[in-house]
Amino acid sequence: MDPTIREVSDLVVRWIHLIAGIMWIGNSMLWNWLDRNLIKPEGEAAKDGRSFGHIWLLHSGAYYYMEKKLLLPKEYASIPGGPHWFKWQAYTTWISGASLLAIVYYMSSGGAYLTDPNVSSISVDAAIDVGLGTVIGGFVLYDVIWRVLGKRSEKVATALTLALIVGVVTVLPSLLAGRAAYMHVGAMLGTMMAGNVFFHIMPSQRGLVKATQEGSQNDAALSAHAKQRSIHNNYFTFPMLFIMLSNHFPSTYGSKHPSLVLAVLIVTGATVRHVLNVRFHFKQWVPTVLGVITTAIVALFVLVGGRESLGRGKPKAPPEKIAFSRVQLVVNDPCLPCHSQKPSDSSFQVAPANVMFDTPEQIKGYAERIKVRAVVSKTMPLQNKTQMTEEERDLLGKWILGGAKIE
Repeated sequence: MDPTIREVSDLVVRWIHLIAGIMWIGNSMLWNWLDRNLIKPEGEAAKDGRSFGHIWLLHSGAYYYMEKKLLLPKEYASIPGGPHWFKWQAYTTWISGASLLAIVYYMSSGGAYLTDPNVSSISVDAAIDVGLGTVIGGFVLYDVIWRVLGKRSEKVATALTLALIVGVVTVLPSLLAGRAAYMHVGAMLGTMMAGNVFFHIMPSQRGLVKATQEGSQNDAALSAHAKQRSIHNNYFTFPMLFIMLSNHFPSTYGSKHPSLVLAVLIVTGATVRHVLNVRFHFKQWVPTVLGVITTAIVALFVLVGGRESLGRGKPKAPPEKIAFSRVQLVVNDPCLPCHSQKPSDSSFQVAPANVMFDTPEQIKGYAERIKVRAVVSKTMPLQNKTQMTEEERDLLGKWILGGAKIE
């Protein structure tokens, strides 16, 4: 794909994806909060079994009254204009996300973001097959698990779902480039979420409407089924939000243990989401959340930065003095093809993230970023396509440790 077309397509589709995702996740959070704060019905309302509860809300300068209930036969016709359905935010998020996956990873020149020869020797075509197989196959397996076992034992279905996610998180970073591996895990979770809406939540709601229109009683099992899949989506939300941001944090997917880092963040996100869900009847929820987050932060420091992140492993000898002329030679060949005012790499018309190393001042200004990307995580140069050596990375590290001087 032409770099200009890809850049504009990336911008437009990413913007749509972000807006739709905010709307979908915002709705999910609101409805989940409402369900957990409904005032339970009393008296006659409790006896007929149709009402789940009600709640008063105050927003935008006025009061709102909401009640969750099942309708009586033919009662649907009395709703002016019919109820509002929440579905297009989910569909738009998935469609734009799938398009973004194709634009960034499948249509990039030579699989620039998809494969990494330092990870595996897989071809671009094979990597695309692995990516699509993970996204589609992951959803199919998850859906089969819950269709077959979910009705018999939610605990077993939950355990198998976790095993599926752990398996993908473990295997994918050994086949695809770290950034691509993370995004495909996210795409799989996103497909599970959108699939829940399309194949389960919406059909259940259509079943409720049909029964009411035909004069039949609403089937509470349909409500329970829709709510079950909605809760699944709720638990996927926090891990998904990290993965959406992960391309901005190469120290995670470019670490020595990308699978463990992703596993820690997924478990942390889902656990925090769970505690927030039960906080209304769990008095110790604040210290529990703080404990989970603190544990995750410590684990990330260890996995991403090693002992040095916790203040250990400090150098015993003074740093070696590195002449800037040597540093500039290292930067010129591996980095300038992309990171210059006029990139020579055909994959980019402008320097990625507008990071340029044309002048000594620019190189010094990005010293800490060079350390993170080229020395610690080694995610730059991209796929190491310009073959930066370990000796060159070590030289950059020593120069930065010595104060990144350009005199």
